[in-house]
Amino acid sequence: MQTRRDALKQGLAAAGVLGSGAVFTAPAYAFNKNAFEAKSVQEALKALGGSGSLAESKDVTISGPDIAENGAVVPIGAGTSLAGIKLLALMVEKNPNTLVAVFSLNDNIEPNFLTRAKMGQSSDVYAVAIANDGKAYYAKKEIKVTLGGCGG
Repeated sequence: MQTRRDALKQGLAAAGVLGSGAVFTAPAYAFNKNAFEAKSVQEALKALGGSGSLAESKDVTISGPDIAENGAVVPIGAGTSLAGIKLLALMVEKNPNTLVAVFSLNDNIEPNFLTRAKMGQSSDVYAVAIANDGKAYYAKKEIKVTLGGCGG
């Protein structure tokens, strides 16, 4: 039988290992300030390394509510079945800062993500898949917000 003291010791030991960074072997990527400060979908795409224009694709999916009652916590999902994708991004067109989230992909990651975003007003929301060659593919969904989340 494990005592409370033993459980605490094990928990502290595990926290020490995690805190030392010994578990994390992959290097951390730099924060892309320009992308997150972008004011439009095209500006964010360029800052993320996308070249040219966006092409709509049925192989990129986006999910979210038709109507979000609270713009402070809007659940949004994105995914793709395209091969050779390096980034999957979520963008809200009418937000003060368009880029909501960006996920770096490799062959070991299933390109399906769900997160929550702040939306100040009703807007088109984009899931953008950026290929290794810089081409960008998207899916778009309009989400109507009844109570604003970005300072509203």
